[in-house]
Amino acid sequence: MNNKHLGLILVVVCVVLGILLFTFNELINSQTADACSCTENDEDAFCPHQHKIPWQIYIGILLVAIVAALGFYLLLFEKSQKEILSALSKQKELKIEEEKFSILLKGMDEYEQKVIKAVKDQDGITQQTLKLRVDMHKSKLSIVLDGLEKKGLVKRVPKGKTNQVFLKIAL
Repeated sequence: MNNKHLGLILVVVCVVLGILLFTFNELINSQTADACSCTENDEDAFCPHQHKIPWQIYIGILLVAIVAALGFYLLLFEKSQKEILSALSKQKELKIEEEKFSILLKGMDEYEQKVIKAVKDQDGITQQTLKLRVDMHKSKLSIVLDGLEKKGLVKRVPKGKTNQVFLKIAL
């Protein structure tokens, strides 16, 4: 049973208990009035036994109010709980992806690491821009990209006089 159904059940039960509680209170008041033997029944006089709510009724009202508040909380705030859980799962997935990426980087030399990081930051980067970003000579960059292509990590797509570099795997 999910929280929304449980909250709805609690609210309905509280409404029924509240009706029973107030009916019981009215029944006690009417019996008290019938059994009253006060001789002061003038227009301005007030019988001390009438309209007196016993402490048990106050406790009952308090308990019904607490359970009703819990029911409304479960009924109305289920969405926020789902949003929090989805945000936590997204953060967990991001952390796992970052750990996989760091493990992948440990198996590469420093030049390959620079290139993979730069391509991950800007997928589809041109080889000319990549050369400037990783501060490598174009022949060294070409050798590093050849090695990464052989490993199946990147692919180069011709674009005009240069190439665009894309990641082949999701990092």
